[in-house]
Amino acid sequence: MTLAVSRRLLLVAGLGATAWLAGCSTPPRSTVDAGSQFWSGRMALQLQDDSVLNSNGPQSFSASFELRGSPQAGSLQLFTPLGSSVALISWQPGSALLQQGPTQRSSASLDELVRDTLGTHIPVPALFAWLQGQNQAADGWSVDLERYADGRIAATRHSPTPAASLRLILDR
Repeated sequence: MTLAVSRRLLLVAGLGATAWLAGCSTPPRSTVDAGSQFWSGRMALQLQDDSVLNSNGPQSFSASFELRGSPQAGSLQLFTPLGSSVALISWQPGSALLQQGPTQRSSASLDELVRDTLGTHIPVPALFAWLQGQNQAADGWSVDLERYADGRIAATRHSPTPAASLRLILDR
């Protein structure tokens, strides 16, 4: 093996180790502002895509989450089972920011960033109401709060397609 090849292999191995360590790091979780609402737990989202174009069947996503603030200003942070941050979406009137690792993207639309992160639209204002045990209507969605006292919320999107199922289990 030549010296140049050995150096390249060493460089690639070093970059790979650095990337692996960076992926394992967890940014500090932000503290809750006084008077801010806060929920944490686990979420599971399943999309039913029976279209001919997508023969992969249902698509699933699950993560731990922390949601704080209000529909007007707040943040949603998603975590892997090991506690590493997957994504942080924060918003205030007129702007939203998505941070995934070292990558940041801003938008005037919170809905756009949530859709891009989770793969589908989630009605954030209704989500805050559901987390408070209120059966707030959201276009195309229905919510089941029957097990709310147990910290469980189930919501289903019937339209537009594909259908979606959102399950939340809150930490107590």
